[in-house]
Amino acid sequence: MLGFVLAILGEVAALNEAHAASRLSEYLTKAEPGQLIPGADRLGPLQGDPAIAPAYRGDDLLGFVYLNSDFANATGYSGKPIQLLVGISPKGVLTGLKLVEHKEPIVLVGIPEKRILEAVNKLIGTDMDPVVRGAAPAPQVDIVSGATVTVLVMGDSIVRSATKLIKSGRLGTQGSAPAGAAPRATKAIDQSKSEIRDWESLVGDGSVRRLTVSVADVNQAFEKSGNAAATARPEDGEPDDTFIDLYVADVAVPTVGRSLLGDDGYNRLTARLKPGQQALVVAGSGRYSFKGAAYVRGGIFDRIELIQETNSVRFRDRDHTRLGSLAAEGAPDFPEIALFVVPTEFTLDPTEPWVLQLLVQRVVGSRDKAWVTFDLGYALPEAYVKREPAPPAQASQASPPQASAAKKPGPSSIPAGESAGTSGSEDEPLWMKIWRGDTVKIGTTVLALGALTLIFFFQNQLVGRPKVYTRVRRAYLLFILVWLGWYANAQLSVVNVLTFANSLLTGFSWEYFLSAPLIFLLWCSIAAGLLFWGRGPFCGWLCPFGALQELLNNLAQAVKIPQYRLPWGLHERLWPIKYIIFLGLFGMSLYSTAFAEQLAEVEPFKTAIVLKFAREWPFVIYALTLLSAGLFVERFFCRYMCPLGAALAIPGRVRMFEWLRRWPECGSPCQRCANECPVQAIHPEGHINVNECIYCMHCQELYFDDHRCPHMIQVRLKREKRQALSSPSMRSGGKGPNTVITAGGKPIPLPPAGTVTPPVT
Repeated sequence: MLGFVLAILGEVAALNEAHAASRLSEYLTKAEPGQLIPGADRLGPLQGDPAIAPAYRGDDLLGFVYLNSDFANATGYSGKPIQLLVGISPKGVLTGLKLVEHKEPIVLVGIPEKRILEAVNKLIGTDMDPVVRGAAPAPQVDIVSGATVTVLVMGDSIVRSATKLIKSGRLGTQGSAPAGAAPRATKAIDQSKSEIRDWESLVGDGSVRRLTVSVADVNQAFEKSGNAAATARPEDGEPDDTFIDLYVADVAVPTVGRSLLGDDGYNRLTARLKPGQQALVVAGSGRYSFKGAAYVRGGIFDRIELIQETNSVRFRDRDHTRLGSLAAEGAPDFPEIALFVVPTEFTLDPTEPWVLQLLVQRVVGSRDKAWVTFDLGYALPEAYVKREPAPPAQASQASPPQASAAKKPGPSSIPAGESAGTSGSEDEPLWMKIWRGDTVKIGTTVLALGALTLIFFFQNQLVGRPKVYTRVRRAYLLFILVWLGWYANAQLSVVNVLTFANSLLTGFSWEYFLSAPLIFLLWCSIAAGLLFWGRGPFCGWLCPFGALQELLNNLAQAVKIPQYRLPWGLHERLWPIKYIIFLGLFGMSLYSTAFAEQLAEVEPFKTAIVLKFAREWPFVIYALTLLSAGLFVERFFCRYMCPLGAALAIPGRVRMFEWLRRWPECGSPCQRCANECPVQAIHPEGHINVNECIYCMHCQELYFDDHRCPHMIQVRLKREKRQALSSPSMRSGGKGPNTVITAGGKPIPLPPAGTVTPPVT
């Protein structure tokens, strides 16, 4: 049995190696050898893992060709690797570059590829050997305005991949790797040290590291860069003015995390982190923002980069959580505080030094920028590190992934009240830890969904009491807006639909979707709701932005702001807009999910709900414009622009039940429900368009109201007439005072029997 397992593992390893080699082989067909290694006329067999291809002229070795993403992080603006073939001589000189594949939306939609390549090609001819030895600084590429991230990633991946390849010793020995080093003691974070400390002591011992850059520092850095255009545009202000005061700390370390985030914040963080994964807090003040604005437009933070040895990574918006303050006693009030979870594809060893590199940009032309960098180095204080001698057998036999995993344990995720010896806690799936850490939110959400289910199943009894129903609906919408939206940030988006569809095509994983409990619960409830009621339960009851629109419109009506109803012909022709938007986003997601997510900003949900309007002014103005339109046309965005509503309406047509009742007179001749429907989802002919219905139940209020619905008014009048005719006073034959109830509901006396009176109408 053991032999069988080992054989299988060997086959898997061989397949992985073959895949890496075949990927380089595939890309090698897209370039001539002479384009990458001048003078080369052929490429030899691939060598090693990651694979490199020797380049020859005749029998003379001139250099090697490799794929940048095999040696360094090359993930670009799109979230996909930017694939470059790189030529390098045996002495470590970069000889040629060839862009063979990318999914960068910025390049695809307007910036010529030639401009990008011109900036990167300046690296050709660079001798990387002095850079590896530390005798020369790493070369830099020129920024192309509008494609900052793309150019930086390309240049960075070339430099770091070349550095890693040279350090491996494979260039001078044609693929032979250096002998392994002797076993060393392993280092790990000491999880037993978990005290609460104040700000001053954290900064004092290096638990929190600081970088202060003045205006003079920035101006001098640009002067030293040799860029005359940048030097001619110095930073305004006094030389000693603070340009940026930047702080960073590894909050996956128990003492640092508990001190800066508080116990609740640290526990939530550890529930999110996978074993060995780290998280950083970055805080800054001054005139320069370390966040910038690129993450809003494209989801990537282009002003900071995490670097350890030859590896680097830039954070994306999915890695980011905005913090309002730090919990440590005496901590300053920073205008910008961010919590970044280090992506799982980047293995950060917290016990080894690393650098947070700050990129400072300066505009030097209409489309050109210059930039310089400042390094904020971080080394974890020895007090948080424990050392354990590695047994020789383990050190020599462990594979690199195993050694890495043993060397980099993450923060403790043992729940309060359990001992470190509890078995199974480390093997427990991440999503289960997250669910256990969010029990209060999960319980509250389940109760809210249960309450909504009761509202729907007992809707007839509830709408029969209009005042009670109105109070219940407004209270529920207020809860959804404030708690589910602004507090829990559980606002669904069309991005969820695009991600789900993409996962079905590229590899579905339940763990990914289970890692967001509230979002998962909402989608499960929506899936069930689509079968029973269509899209109405979400759009009319569970969408925080929809609740915000409706509550604002209620206030607008209360203060007598005029309400407008679009002519039916125009209204009906505006419906398809949201379907066109959704189909456009869906089509784009098949090509580039990252670009589709940027286009999904047509939804103002992120601005109005998740970020609570704490965003750049164009996004805030856009969201406020849509909300302002909703003051005059109720749920304007829901009606005509919401791609998520369109996405839900399509499967919502398969609902199994008809819960909304109609009378034969509805639509012909009666138009009351159609005229009063808040979103005009009722056709003049009387039927309800379930694709547009938000299930507000206003038509059901009218359906049962015997003072507003014409059909029910007739039923009530007939009932009252029968009651009046069957009353004792009508059967008394004229003895005693007689009364009859009129259509107005007020009793009036009748004259004595025998008196001729006009009929009651």
